[in-house]
Amino acid sequence: MHIINIEEDRIGLRFGVTQENRLVLLAVTEGKSSRQAAMQETAFALEDGTESGNDGAFREYAPLEAMITGENCPEDRMGNQLIHTSLAVKLRYEGHERKEWPDGAESIFSLKDPDTGMAARLHYRFYTDLNVISCYTELENQGKEPQGLEAVTSFSLHGLERGGNLPYEERFRLHLIHNGWQKELQWHAYRFSELGLTASQKPGRYNSTKFISVTNTGAWSTKQYLPMGILEDEETGKYLAWQIEHNGSWHWEIGEHAGQLYLKAAGPTEQYAHWYRELEPGETFVSVPAAVAYGCGRADEAVRALTAYRRRIRRENEDDRKLPVIFNDYMNCLWGNPTTEEELPLIDMAAACGCEYYCIDCGWYSAGEWWGNVGEWLPSQERFPKTDAFPEGLKSLLSYIRQKGMAPGLWLELEVMGLNCPLAKEKPDEWFFMRHGKRVREKTRYQLDYRNPEVRKFASGVIRRLVEDYGVGYIKMDYNIEPGPGTDQHADSAGDGLLEHQRAYLSWLDGIFAKYPDLVIENCGSGGMRMDYAMLRRHSIQSTSDMEDYRMYATIAVNAPLALTPEQAAVWSYPLNAGDEEETIFNMVNVLLLRIHQSGHLFRLGEACQALIREAISWYQATREDRREALPFWPLGFGTYYDVWTALGMKGKEKSYLAVWRRGGEETSCCLSLPDYAGKEIRIRCAYPAERPVDFSWDAQTAELTVAFPEAYMARLFEIENLS
Repeated sequence: MHIINIEEDRIGLRFGVTQENRLVLLAVTEGKSSRQAAMQETAFALEDGTESGNDGAFREYAPLEAMITGENCPEDRMGNQLIHTSLAVKLRYEGHERKEWPDGAESIFSLKDPDTGMAARLHYRFYTDLNVISCYTELENQGKEPQGLEAVTSFSLHGLERGGNLPYEERFRLHLIHNGWQKELQWHAYRFSELGLTASQKPGRYNSTKFISVTNTGAWSTKQYLPMGILEDEETGKYLAWQIEHNGSWHWEIGEHAGQLYLKAAGPTEQYAHWYRELEPGETFVSVPAAVAYGCGRADEAVRALTAYRRRIRRENEDDRKLPVIFNDYMNCLWGNPTTEEELPLIDMAAACGCEYYCIDCGWYSAGEWWGNVGEWLPSQERFPKTDAFPEGLKSLLSYIRQKGMAPGLWLELEVMGLNCPLAKEKPDEWFFMRHGKRVREKTRYQLDYRNPEVRKFASGVIRRLVEDYGVGYIKMDYNIEPGPGTDQHADSAGDGLLEHQRAYLSWLDGIFAKYPDLVIENCGSGGMRMDYAMLRRHSIQSTSDMEDYRMYATIAVNAPLALTPEQAAVWSYPLNAGDEEETIFNMVNVLLLRIHQSGHLFRLGEACQALIREAISWYQATREDRREALPFWPLGFGTYYDVWTALGMKGKEKSYLAVWRRGGEETSCCLSLPDYAGKEIRIRCAYPAERPVDFSWDAQTAELTVAFPEAYMARLFEIENLS
């Protein structure tokens, strides 16, 4: 076997070319900085670059899986596993090239099947100073006959268990993030056996219909899981993490075959997402992108690696640099029933508290019940009548927001149109998702099809009117339906229609941001139902939840950095009118290390609670420059909804910031581990609220901070400064 080492700054890949001229991906390595260590740990290649063993031992290690309709899968594949696919076993290596980028490099491997004429290009993008690879697959039909695609992977790796001796049931912990409406960001860690993958067969035989899979079908990309995972190897002290960067259907799986564990990551497939694509001669299909991180450490180190990568790939924007404070009138406040009279005291108090954006949420476009009527996006004259003080209705109210020193914002849901919207009756079926000859109806809405240029033109017109005529600087872009597997109109399958619609929507977004680079568009999908890095490459801010219980929101705040960069994670703070000062403090601690989405009837709160809100926002604004590129840490581990004590830290350039919450329980004190400060002289202070400190003590030898919270529901924020 001929060995090809791709070694970049912090991460690398080791490929082999077998005697059959098949390309195999042998390992992910640690890159140039630790090349020798990596070779020792995965010592399977001789110095002369030839394989010391039998090529057959590695022929399973396909770097690509692609299922072609009508082609045989001749090798031993059991059940619905995404392995030994019909094209993958026939592709032959043709060569590879390296491209230089300003911030890294890209390796591209070319493969071809001489029988079908299908050619593949595997793209692996490396980044300076990052131990993360971005990857995707191109398939081109260079043959003379159409070829049907049923599945295409973005990343494929076999031999996950190599480099250790313990049984995989004892070695590995798989970290998943379950997701759901008002149940966002539920972290759980599993042994493989807890998910049904058990080493019950004799060594070298592992081969079963059972595998671990995580899948999304439909347009809410994160309605059940985040499209990511972290595999922690407790024997070698290494991790492998991955994320699929797509705003629709996706699939990944871990399974066993021929005595080896494998990982496959893909976008939509026919098996799981009704996706099929007929590739005509000369046509090319590009898979959805994925990213893979590899390094030393535990799962929290993997999250920090992904955080750095997510910052690198994100669209450059001022919002994530300045981190302005946003007030939104929805949560535990107006609940989608805005009027000029209701808005005025909220606007005044939001400005007095230091908010910098003010967003009027849903309801501004309809006098009464509006759910099934949305689609024209014209202001309601009944809600915002023209008066002497506000001669242009809503437009004048938005000007009032600007006069108060805040940028005005409005809520939109531009991917849907209500069944009762007059436009829905006027527009042809080509505007909407169709299945089996009928319009898809979901929750009294139609789904607009962004493949249609007229739909994109209409949506662009709405944005132009709000930005140029109304002076809107912030849009909360919501998405409250799940239209299912897709549309089969003008598509080879429903899944194909959905994939191309999603790509058209992303392209439309790119055009909007190019035209209005200073416009902030929040990504919201009934909270966090579309929290993926196809969207978050573009959007500077993401709604994390519609959670209405501030005590439960602490878990979402703690786990938000698992899913996205902290500066993109919008968290609600909504002190209730009848709440006491500790409730206000708890609400504000929820948001201080992330992005503030302030809400609530602030003008109805007592003076002490109002002062606590102003203090929190002032602290946030004073420290946001240091926190802008801070990296997260978890002294108590990742959070769960049933934790009594939970904590999130952010390590900035100047200081570390630590939020601690207590939610009930009998214990009035908690010990937090801060190993980075072991044996160091540090200064710790309760930074918020400054006038309501709690007892705490620091043990430099054990690197433990002990805090005492006497009340059942409390939260505090600490600053940690290294003096040594």
